[in-house]
Amino acid sequence: MCGRYAASAHPGELIEAYDVELDATDQPSMSLLKNPQTPPPGQPDHNVAPSKQAPVVLTRAPRGTSGGAGAEDQPAVRQLRLLTWGLVPSWAKDRSVGARMINARQETLLDKPAFARAALARRALVPISGWYEWQRSPVATDARGRPRKQPFYVTRADDLPLALAGVYEFWRNPQAAPDADDAWLVTYAVVTTAAEPGLDRIHDRQPLALEPDQWDDWLDPGLMDADDVRSMVDAAHVPGRFQAWPVDRAVGSAAANGPGLVEPVPAEALVGVVDPVTGEVLGG
Repeated sequence: MCGRYAASAHPGELIEAYDVELDATDQPSMSLLKNPQTPPPGQPDHNVAPSKQAPVVLTRAPRGTSGGAGAEDQPAVRQLRLLTWGLVPSWAKDRSVGARMINARQETLLDKPAFARAALARRALVPISGWYEWQRSPVATDARGRPRKQPFYVTRADDLPLALAGVYEFWRNPQAAPDADDAWLVTYAVVTTAAEPGLDRIHDRQPLALEPDQWDDWLDPGLMDADDVRSMVDAAHVPGRFQAWPVDRAVGSAAANGPGLVEPVPAEALVGVVDPVTGEVLGG
């Protein structure tokens, strides 16, 4: 997964689709961006990039701020929150490490120190409309003589909500007062796995998508057994759920946005693109 996805639903639609009990998207948390995010966090965004804040579904006890553990005397509830993409472990000395931790590989999820604790106790759903992946052409090259890259948009072929397996973490900002809006940085990473047949013609990795009947267990903060987590991950491998088509290369710019980014590119505009279904090279 190359680090871009579309999240085109409004918060109200996410609350209904993902059975959210508490909308906490209005609660402040620290941002890594120097300039205001465009579109604003929580609004439909067709080009979510690392370091942006985006809607994430998680289950924990509610609290007045985004940081720290939930109050012990309150039950855990399913919440919709705005988290920053790019996981920063609680023990990290520098928050910039998040730029390198947007994805957590399924194969090492429970082994890597950066992700292991979160995988056992802080799992989340990342609601998306679809994700982008870049295919390296086997025949066409760019102006520098390198394989030409064609972006694809991948989404479900049915009408079910698309939820990616994610993990999240809290990082205390040492430069902020305990009750300040920027006291806590709350970040997430998307779990990735080997690409299924067909999608592997686009890229060798893909995000791990969970079926609705897995959501409760994945979000359960009391389910902390490593073998159970492995079983959930293994059960999420259900090939044949997705469809993919080439889209405009403008999506490669983080400044580009809007529904036009997910529109298919006409066949006559393709150059050396491999059809993920047939394996045929399109455009010579």
